[in-house]
Formats: sequence, C-alpha cells, structure tokens
Amino acid sequence: MLRRIKSERAGLVESVAGWSARNRTAAIAAWLLLVVVAVLSSSLFPGEEARATDPGEAGRGQRMVSAQGAGDSIRENVMIRAGVGAEPATRRAATKDLVAALRAVPDAVRDVGSPLGAHGGRWVSEDGTADLVTFEIAGPDAEFDAHREAAGAAVEKVARQHPEARVDQAGDSSLASAVDDGIKSDMKRAETTSLPLTVVILLVVFGSLIAAGIPLLLSATAVAAAFGLLETLGRWVPFNSAASAIVLLIGMAVGIDYSLFYLRRIREERAAGRPVQEALRIASRTSGHAVVVSGLTVMVCMTGLLFTGVDVFKGLTLGTVLVVGLAVLGSVTALPALVAALGDRVDLGRLPWLGRRRTQAGRSRLWTAVAGRVVRRPLLTGGVAAVLLAAMALPALGLHLQDATQIQSLPRGVSAAADAGARMQQVFPGVTTPARVVVSADGPEVRAAAERLHEQAARSDGALREPITMVPVGEALVVRVPLAGAGTDPESMRALEFLRERALPATVGAVEGAERVEVAVAGRTAMPYDFTRQVNARTPLVFAFVLVLAFVLLVVAFRSLALPLVSIALNLLSIGAAYGVLVAVFQGGLLESVLGFNAYGGVVSWLPLFMFIILFGLSMDYHIFILSRIRERWTGSPGGRDASREAIVGGIAASAGVVTSAAVIMVGVFSVFTTLSSIEYKMLGTGMAVAILIDATVVRGVLLPAALALLGDRAWTMPGRWGRTREFSRPS
Repeated sequence: MLRRIKSERAGLVESVAGWSARNRTAAIAAWLLLVVVAVLSSSLFPGEEARATDPGEAGRGQRMVSAQGAGDSIRENVMIRAGVGAEPATRRAATKDLVAALRAVPDAVRDVGSPLGAHGGRWVSEDGTADLVTFEIAGPDAEFDAHREAAGAAVEKVARQHPEARVDQAGDSSLASAVDDGIKSDMKRAETTSLPLTVVILLVVFGSLIAAGIPLLLSATAVAAAFGLLETLGRWVPFNSAASAIVLLIGMAVGIDYSLFYLRRIREERAAGRPVQEALRIASRTSGHAVVVSGLTVMVCMTGLLFTGVDVFKGLTLGTVLVVGLAVLGSVTALPALVAALGDRVDLGRLPWLGRRRTQAGRSRLWTAVAGRVVRRPLLTGGVAAVLLAAMALPALGLHLQDATQIQSLPRGVSAAADAGARMQQVFPGVTTPARVVVSADGPEVRAAAERLHEQAARSDGALREPITMVPVGEALVVRVPLAGAGTDPESMRALEFLRERALPATVGAVEGAERVEVAVAGRTAMPYDFTRQVNARTPLVFAFVLVLAFVLLVVAFRSLALPLVSIALNLLSIGAAYGVLVAVFQGGLLESVLGFNAYGGVVSWLPLFMFIILFGLSMDYHIFILSRIRERWTGSPGGRDASREAIVGGIAASAGVVTSAAVIMVGVFSVFTTLSSIEYKMLGTGMAVAILIDATVVRGVLLPAALALLGDRAWTMPGRWGRTREFSRPS
C-alpha cells in the first residue's frame, strides 16, 4: 500500500476552500464586499495621479521642465503647399493669412515662426514647394484647452479661405490627442469584442449557461476590483492607459483559466460518483493547489520587471500582480462557495447538442492517441518538434528593437493628424519629433550659445535640421532641434548622439560657468533611445531573476530537479518561436496587409522583455496543471517503464480538454488585439496568441510527454539523500 511521508492534514488551499464551501453565504458576501470596497476605494484617497518619468537623460530633462511649475512647451506645426494645378503664389498667400490669424489671438499662441520672419528660409522646404508655420500654445494649464481650440480654429479658418492650398497640421498636442484617441478607441473595441467572444467560447466549452457564467463572473469581478485598487494606488505608482489594456487582457485570461481548472476537476469527480463536498475537497487539493502555484509564479515573475528601473513598468507590474492575485483569491474562496451553493444546478441551462457532451469529463481521444505515439517514440517525435520550434525561432536572431513614432503607431487613414504628420515628415524631416534640449538657466549668454546650434546644423551633414526654435519655460530654456531620420530609426539615433556628444558641448556646454548650467536632451527620440539602453542593460538581470525563481518554485512544488530544468527549456523554446514569428511578421512585414499595419523595420523595445516575463508566468498555468495530473497517476502506479508511460498518457489525456479550452479562450482574447489600430497592440496580441497556441499544442502535447518519457522516474525524484524526502513513495 502507499506510504505517505507527509501528514494527511489538509493543506492551506484545501482548508480555505473547504471553509468557503461550508460557509458559502459568508464567503460569497465577503468576496463581493471586497470587490465593492476596492472599486470605491479611490474616493477615499483623493489627489492627482502619479506621473511616470522617462529613464536616463530624457527623464532628467523631463524633470527639469516639471520643476519649473510653468507648464510645458507645446508646439504645433502647420505645413502649407499649393494644391494640384494651383499657382505657387497661393501657398504664400495662405501662409500670410495664417500668420496674421495666429497673431490675432496673442493670448492663445506665442513664438510664431514662419517664412515671413527673420531667417525665414529655415521655414521653407528644400525644394521650395512648402512653407512651415510653427507656434507655441500658450498656458496656463487651466486655459490650455481653450487656447488650443482657438489656434485650431485659426488654422481651419485659413484652410477654408484657401481651398486651393493644402494645409496639414501636426505637432505635440494634435499627435498626442490622435494617439490617446486611438488608445481609447482600441480599449473600447477590445472590451466590446473580447467579452462576447469569451462568452461564446465558454458556452461551447461548458455547454450550459450557469457553468459558463461562473468563470466570467469570477474574472469580471477580479478585474473590476483590480482597477479600483489601481485607481487608488495610482496616487503613488504611475499607471497609464496602455497598461490598462494589458491588465484587462491578463485578468480575463487567468480568471477564466483558473475557473476552468477547478470546474473541470469537480465535474470529473462528480462523474465518478462522489458527492459535491467530496468533489470540491479533491478539486481544491489538486486543481486548487495548481492554481495557487501557477498564480504565484505569474506574480513573482512579473516583479522581475521592477529590476529594469523604468517607471512605466511599475504600474504594469502592480496591475498584473493585483489582478492575478485577486483571481487566485476568488478561485479558492468565491468559486468553491458558488459551486457548493449550486450543486448539480451548475449544469442548468444546457444548450442543445452541447450540453450532454460538455458535462461529461472524459479523456480526450485525440490527445490520448497523440501522447501514446509520443511516449512510444519520444526521441523521434520530441526531436522533430524541437527542430520545428527552433526553425520558427531563427528570425529572432535578427531582432531589432525600435519603438514606433506617434505617426508610425497608427495605420494610415485612422487619424488626420497622423496622416498629416507622415506627409510633413517627408518634407520637413524631424519637425514633428524634434529633440528637446532643456537648459536649466535662460539668459543672454545661454541664448547666444543656443543660437550657434544653427551653425552646428549647417555642418552636421544633415544630422541636425531646421527650423531650430527656442522658448522659455519658467527660468529654463527649451530648444527644439529637428533630427534626421524617422524619429526612432538608427539614423535618428545617430543624429541624437551627434547632438549630445558634439553639438551641445561646442555651444551651450561652452558657456562660461557652464558647470552651473544643467543641460539634458529629451523628446520622442531621446526617450526610446535611453529607455532601450536601460532595458537592454538590465535584461540579463531580469532573465536571471525569472529563471532562478521559476526553478525554485518548481523544485518546491514537485520536489524534482530534472522537471524544473525541462520546464524552463520548453518555455524558452516556445517563447523563442513566438519571437521568431513576431520578427517575421512585424519587422519583416510578412502579414502587413492582412493585419493592417505599416512595418517600420523594428519591434517595440519593451515587448520582448514583457512577453518573456508574462509568457513564462502564464505558460506555467498549463504546465503545472498537466504535471499535477501526471504526478497523481505516477504516484499511484506500481512503477516501471510502462506504468510511467501510462501515467504520462493518462495525465495528458485527462487535462487536454481543459487546457485546450483555456488556450482557445486566451488565443481568442489576445487575437482581438491584432484587430486594434495601434501597432504596439497588434504586436502584443500576435506574439501572445502565437506563443499560447504553440505552448498548448506542440509544447504541452508533444515535447512535454516526450521529455517525461525519456526521463522516466527520474523526472519525479530528487538526487541523492534529497530523493528520500519527496512526498510520495512507491508501493511497498
């Protein structure tokens, strides 16, 4: 008979779930109270939200401007050209009228630059076919929106007065508004699309309305509570709208996954004839334990982002940890209470054709056949699968990290400002995304030194462009220097280095007493440059942290050394394959027309690191769940090669249904993001969907059973004297 070295006492998860099942009303009420308090918590802590600061020199420049307490330098650009067939003189006539219209609202705009002023040639394109008019939108912050509208009205008025001229406006405010509007539209579309899709998949998976509603209820309440707490904690930790979409996506995915794991096991035990309470007890000891371990793995892995030292990752980490933690808490408290309260009524509302089949919890015939063939020839099948994933990962060797500019982030035709910016970039390179040189002091000597940047631009072989403008912000001076290139490409980065390392030391840096004058280069080229450098420098530390921690967690969970090493290798292989697809599609433009984006030759700099961390955590959901089912069978087997193989096939076959269902939901939710307008979201959705699909099929269905078959009993034992401390021993 089996001898257990550990005590038969119920574990913590089983005890909590058992209490919830016995005190179902109290457990459900406590969960709902927690959600309500979390949602309403923001009203208890009023105040402004914390703002993220960019890393490196760009962040220092940002802080220098903020310290002035006088707002920021917000500059707009208007390009005027003669329309097709129009006289060239119409361009200059429109320019004169626009300058006059802007100067007619002096409270709204300041520092108007145009071909009509001193050094006007700097505001004319190289081919002489386009004029540029630039202006600052005046503060203070309380009146900024009114001033922006007044300036916009002036531009629109001139455009109407000169229909024969082509008038394009793009600048700090208009492009930022276009991106923000795109994010809001994407968020709304993601919510309205992912929810119905998830409901349909859940109905297919469970075959009944009540059973399908439980995972949806758990994930929805966990997400609502997480966002309520984030709104409160956002007073101290910066959290932006882009992170909101990711937290929503992950919260829905893990909340539904954890419910699936639980409900599937309960159905199996009920089908075996066990009463509800007994089925709940077994499910909490097995699937509940797997949920807690996988949830902790996701949360701990996410904290690895904090090692980057980047502000925007702090809110993303906090949001992910909160939503996953709440999903785990709900799955071991509210879920058992709901199931205990419903009993067999959990299968009410069965759907025709699906209800009877889905309520049965049998072994998957397909995965039984696949796993059976794999364990009979593990070296051949595993080797072929490994070579296939390695081939898919090959394009990742050419990975080029490059952020999309505001113009590149949106496909053409989505935003008038983005389209105008794209046209302006071709005629006046760098004007829409100039470097922002922040000088801590403003005075005659500093201004004279800054004026010498025009000379540096003339001698820079096109690295620095015109028009260079400067405006005071409080006691500081902000100098805008257009850079060559698209804004974030290698040409722009080389131009930024020229500005920082040669042009500024020869001008502002040469001012007498320059040691007392602080200079920093910020802007939409400097920020991704500094961000990527810092992230790349910290990436080895993040990878080491995640890998070591995952190894330790798996050793503790399964009391094995071989199993964690195999798990880590399989995860790295699937992530590498996802990287390869990401590079081929977005960097190489493989499906550019199908997915509706404009390839710019790179992958967003934060995405590979984020994908590594979140995929490493999320893949553990399936991994731990499957391994738990296999180990259950292995511990009850008499030993031997055939028994070990049967445990592998049985564990894979028994867990295949829920893993496939969970993967379909995750892939479906992530695929919604490929339909959004922002290229960052498209990359995220494609990369995650491909990785989850690979992980749930090739890795868990072929590579994992092949590796376990090759390892045999060594997969479940510790070497030497540690091997005697494992939880289960063989029959005596």
